[in-house]
Amino acid sequence: MSCVIAGGGPAGAMLALLLARSGVEVTLLEKHGDFLRDFRGDTIHPSTLQVLDELGLAGEFLRLPHRKAYDLYLATDRGDVRMATLRRLRGRYRYVAFVPQWDFLNLITSAAARYPGFRLLMNAEACGLIREGGAVRGLRYRDATGEHEIRAALTVAADGRHSVLRERAGLVPQDLGAPMDVVWFRLPREPRDRDDTFLRLSPGHMMVAINRESYWQLAYLVLKGGYDEMTRQGIDALRGPVAGLLPWLGDRIGQLGSYDDVSVLTVMINRLRRWHRPGLLFIGDAAHAMSPVFGVGINLAVQDAVATANLLAGPLRSGAPIPEAALHRVQRRRMPPARVTQAAQRVVQNLVISRALTRRLDPSGLPPDLTRIPLLNRVAPRFIGHGVRPEHVTVKEL
Repeated sequence: MSCVIAGGGPAGAMLALLLARSGVEVTLLEKHGDFLRDFRGDTIHPSTLQVLDELGLAGEFLRLPHRKAYDLYLATDRGDVRMATLRRLRGRYRYVAFVPQWDFLNLITSAAARYPGFRLLMNAEACGLIREGGAVRGLRYRDATGEHEIRAALTVAADGRHSVLRERAGLVPQDLGAPMDVVWFRLPREPRDRDDTFLRLSPGHMMVAINRESYWQLAYLVLKGGYDEMTRQGIDALRGPVAGLLPWLGDRIGQLGSYDDVSVLTVMINRLRRWHRPGLLFIGDAAHAMSPVFGVGINLAVQDAVATANLLAGPLRSGAPIPEAALHRVQRRRMPPARVTQAAQRVVQNLVISRALTRRLDPSGLPPDLTRIPLLNRVAPRFIGHGVRPEHVTVKEL
C-alpha cells in the first residue's frame, strides 16, 4: 500500500481522491458507517469550488441541493448590515455555496471510487501506529470484526481536532484559545421566513442562522464554559434568547424540547508546531483546528489536501518510503495560511465575539453597508473567498 489515510472528512477524502486520480494506491478509513453527521461545517468557498472545477466535478457539485450566498449580512436590533460581498471577486465563482457536508463527502468519495487504486473502509477507526526502524509504516484500526493492520509507505492523519493518531505519535498542539462554544440545533422553516443565511448579533447574544430550505440550522454562541450553566437553568435558558433574537421563530421555539435536541461544539484554535514524523503526516484539523469564524474550516482542509497531493503524488507512485524532508515541504507551504487565518479568527473572537457576548459591543450603530469601506471592500472578499494561499490541482490524472 502506498498511502493510508485516517479520517474521511474533507481533508482525508479530497486527498484520497487526488492520489487515486494520479495513480497512487490509497486506502481511506472512516470511523462511522456513513457521513450523515449533523452540524458539521458546510460552507464551500470559491477556493474549493475552483478545485472542484479543476477536477471536473463542479457540474456534479452544483447539481446537489445548495444555496448560494453572494453577500454576507449581519442582522442587528436596528436592521441588516452588509458585511461583505463576493460579487467583485475575479473568476467564475463569486459566492459561498451552502451544502450539507455529507453530500460533499459522498460526492468526493464517489468520484474517488472510479479509480482502481482507491479503497474506502467504513466503520473503521484508526487506533494506533505501526512503527519500524524509527519510522511509521502504517496504522492499526478497529472494525466490527476486531483489530487489523494496514502497512503503507505514508500514513496521513486527517482524523480531526481530536486526532487519535496525533496522540499516539506523542504530539501536542499549541492551544491558541477561544472565548466561546457553539450550541447547534434545528427548527422548522416556514415559507414566510427570511430567505438568506445570516449572522444575528445583539448585546449579550450572537447566533448564526443557516437556511436549509425545510429547516433552520441554528448556532447559538455562549461564552466558554457557559453551556453547563445554561443546562442547569433549564431549556428556557436557550429558548428565551433565541426567541428574543429571532421573534418570528417564536411559534416554533417550543419544538426545542430539551438539551437532548442540541449538539455542542467546543470551539478551539490550535496547531502543531511540527506536522510530521518519519512516514507520518498530519493535515486538516489534526494539524490546525480552526474556529468557526469565517466558516473556512472545510476550505483550509481541502487546500491542505491539494498541496499534499501536488507535492507527494509523484514520490508515492514509486512505492518507496517518503523522506521526511518531503513531508516538511507540505508543512512549509501550508503553515503560513493556517497561521494567518487563525490570527484573523482570533482578532474577530477578541474584538467582536467576546465583547458582544459580554455586552461590551452594540452593533446597532454600524453603517448599513460595510462594503463601502475601501479596505474591507478589497480585502474581505478575497480573504473569505480564496484565503491566503489558494491551491490549484497540478498533479496529473493517470
